[in-house]
Amino acid sequence: MPEAASPRRRLGVGAAIILILGALAVTVVIGVVRAGGGAASTPAVSATRPAAAPTSGTQKRVYVDVAGAVKRPGLFVLPGDARVLDAISAAGGFASKAARGSVNLARPLTDGEQLVVPAEGATPSPTGDAANTSSVGDSSGAPAAGGKVDLNTATKEQLEELPRIGPALAQRILQWRKDNGRFTSVDDLQAVSGIGDKMLAALRDLVRV
Repeated sequence: MPEAASPRRRLGVGAAIILILGALAVTVVIGVVRAGGGAASTPAVSATRPAAAPTSGTQKRVYVDVAGAVKRPGLFVLPGDARVLDAISAAGGFASKAARGSVNLARPLTDGEQLVVPAEGATPSPTGDAANTSSVGDSSGAPAAGGKVDLNTATKEQLEELPRIGPALAQRILQWRKDNGRFTSVDDLQAVSGIGDKMLAALRDLVRV
């Protein structure tokens, strides 16, 4: 009997060893698979991060020359959606003599323009050779002393007061100004759909830039 039991015990021990080795092998394989799956997912996360970077370099900028009754007159580069308030702040704010009540701080800026802040008692009016100059004291677009509407600052309602200009055409004029910047000449109106030679002739003495 002792001799017969010995081979069985050896067989049982061998089977136990095989089971242990098999369990270890399965554990190792599972660990490798998990490690490989985690490593494979890492590049997908990092690859998405640079996508937002290019947006920072596409922001529009405007160059504005601020003059008149401000503390630090000069040329300033501002964001494309900047307003008169931002330009005056960049120039150090109003000077003590500034006619603050005549300034439309909410008006959007356009690239290449000059803002002239009027002093108290001064009458803001455009000079004959200042195509890209706008006095912020006259920035509402309302008719100035000469009775002309400024194409670069007029609102839709003010444009509609001109003869033969309805809401649709006034909106197209504003859209052209938004897309192309300031009007440099009254003749630029011909680039707006719906304005031909006859209408331009009728408007020429009623508008200015």
